Amino acid sequence: MMRTTAFVLGGLLLVAGASAVVLADQQRQQAVAQAREELEDAEARREAARAENLELAGTLTALRVTIAEQQDRLADTEGFLK
Repeated sequence: MMRTTAFVLGGLLLVAGASAVVLADQQRQQAVAQAREELEDAEARREAARAENLELAGTLTALRVTIAEQQDRLADTEGFLK
């Protein structure tokens, strides 16, 4: 009787342990999938920010050229640059 009880209890513990391993693996797979999604979102945000920065850099360059031209005009007291 004790041997049968020990055998059944051992089997139940083995099944419970296997279930715990399967559950932990599923949770790990879900965590990896979530991390990949977050990485893709971060990369998309980075690319959008990079594109916006490039656009702003172009605008800034144009403004700097305009400012430099205006400063040259203001500094040209003799009218040579016209």
